[in-house]
Amino acid sequence: MALSIYQLKPRFQALLRPWADSLAARGVSANQVTLAAALLSLIWGGALALWPGAALPLLGLPLVLFARMALNALDGMLAGEHGQASKLGAILNELGDLVSDAALYLPFALIPGVPGALVVLLMTLALIGEAAGMLAPSLGASRRYDGPLGKSDRAFLFGFLALLLGLGLAPGGWLDLLLWLALALGLLTLVNRVRRALKEAGP
Repeated sequence: MALSIYQLKPRFQALLRPWADSLAARGVSANQVTLAAALLSLIWGGALALWPGAALPLLGLPLVLFARMALNALDGMLAGEHGQASKLGAILNELGDLVSDAALYLPFALIPGVPGALVVLLMTLALIGEAAGMLAPSLGASRRYDGPLGKSDRAFLFGFLALLLGLGLAPGGWLDLLLWLALALGLLTLVNRVRRALKEAGP
């Protein structure tokens, strides 16, 4: 698997395990946590879209992304470690990630001075990459999370951009360059997922 922040997931889960145990004891389901993560993303994404470039929604985005990451880890632990795995949960988990990504990142295209076409292209490529990862099991391979620009890496990228823009750094050539680099990494991610899924599935 290409280098990715996703590889830190086991350590992150270990830190959150007491919270998962507590939620399970309180009767909270994995699906409820999944829906909460999607709802949080939709609400904050709406704020980003309604007030494009405003400091408060941008500066709050890194915290929202961290909360979303924690919720995503918790729903996985509730499903896998507390007997709550289900077909509905698997669907909600995948669709929730796609909806959350679109809701939180596409509003960047509305910020004055930000190259909106590059943001939309990046997100389109990201969604295709996630679809490729989801299709891998249909070939007999595992769900592919290969980087270098997976879900966690995109969260870091857009959280970093939100922080810079929220602190008043004007969009410019630096942002164009960063988005072009992200596009290249996104394309490499797609290639890695397809190639490794085919290799794992065999002839």
